[in-house]
Amino acid sequence: MVFSSMVFMCVFLPVVLVLYYLLPTLRLKNFLLIIASLLFYAYGEPVYVLLMIFSIIINYLFGRTMAAANRSLKKGMLALSICVNLGFLVVFKYADMMIGTVNRQCGMAIPEVRLALPIGISFFTFQAMSYVIDAYRQDVKVQKNLWNMILYISFFPQLIAGPIVKYHDIEKQITDRHADLKEIAEGMRRFIIGLAKKVLISNTVAVAADALFGTPIGEINIFSAWIAAIAYMLQIYYDFSGYSDMAIGLGHMFGFHFLENFRHPYVSGSVQEFWRRWHISLSTWFKEYLYFPLGGNRKGKLRTCLNKIIVFFATGLWHGANWTFVLWGLWHGAFLLLEEILPIKKLPKVFCHLYTLLVVCMGFVMFRADTITQGIQMIGKMFTGWDFSAGMINVAVSQMNPLFDLTVVLGVVGSIPLLDKFRMLSEKAGGKGRAATAASYAGSFILLLLCMLSLSSGTYNPFIYFRF
Repeated sequence: MVFSSMVFMCVFLPVVLVLYYLLPTLRLKNFLLIIASLLFYAYGEPVYVLLMIFSIIINYLFGRTMAAANRSLKKGMLALSICVNLGFLVVFKYADMMIGTVNRQCGMAIPEVRLALPIGISFFTFQAMSYVIDAYRQDVKVQKNLWNMILYISFFPQLIAGPIVKYHDIEKQITDRHADLKEIAEGMRRFIIGLAKKVLISNTVAVAADALFGTPIGEINIFSAWIAAIAYMLQIYYDFSGYSDMAIGLGHMFGFHFLENFRHPYVSGSVQEFWRRWHISLSTWFKEYLYFPLGGNRKGKLRTCLNKIIVFFATGLWHGANWTFVLWGLWHGAFLLLEEILPIKKLPKVFCHLYTLLVVCMGFVMFRADTITQGIQMIGKMFTGWDFSAGMINVAVSQMNPLFDLTVVLGVVGSIPLLDKFRMLSEKAGGKGRAATAASYAGSFILLLLCMLSLSSGTYNPFIYFRF
């Protein structure tokens, strides 16, 4: 278990932040961030912090070796580094999934490995791979300072829940950055907004989502199925975008600038647009390091379709060691290909928006389901569960209360880019804009108090993306 939220906000972060700005040189600041990051990870993973350190060192050595190697040796080192990094994921994340699949399909009884999943292994492994690939392509200079490499991979704000920070996006910031009071304040505000997304919205709707997905399918009707689906759509968006906001905000406090990871994906008018707005760091990673190397769209339509299916298969598999995730990825890939054939974008915007939400919603039902069978059954109930007996109604009504209803409304409103428009208007308003900015900081302080009250009361606080 990582630091509890209260310990992190009230002890760990303030201490690190104060020490950081007391230190006179960037070199000492970086060293402090390395120590803090390793302690942060070791608190929850005392053994697997050694795995992360080993991953960092071996990828550092791959980069240094390629710097002095000829072309053929570079290719060999790149292939070996990819095999080693993916090997970490196979052993610690996918071994039992593969063994279980073989046992079911072949009637065998191979014992499972049952290794505990290191927190954030998919995030730090992909970051390490981006460095080695960038170094091979000579898009970046090989990092000769091991401490800088450790900081890049282990930096605690985005270590366990993303976003995936590609090396070429942060290379210069490791050795040349600064943050003034305004940037620190903006970082704090962004962190609080992300915390509020997670604690006040995601955690609240998670109660209903987890309860209904844990209910026997025979007790679910169309009403409760849609409540479960909508609740989970809001839960996963506000959970992950909340963590991304917190990471971006924390980065600002220490002078780092991470790229945006979510841009209001639920306003999309197509599945293609959805993936330009959802988990941007992952989709761009696969585009840069898998889709383009496979040939992208340069080798004919058939090859392009195959490349996209491979990318979305990998995208689904990245999320977890369960075939439900793979099916979720292929579901999105199929509709992405369908949109290239059918003139969906020419239809009225309302229809495009509803179509996209429906596709995304059904996909997330499969994503949340424990098994493919449960996912299919739950989707079936969303369209055929017309049983309105007292027992069925009670299951749905039991999850609805004023707090849940209010949170759903706020969640829907918050998924629309209203705050972005408000910020733009504030910037144009001059003096009035400064008053609006001050009001936003006051609102952030209120949100922080509400979050601390919620966390101190021991409310439901699941962690979705830590398993990735």
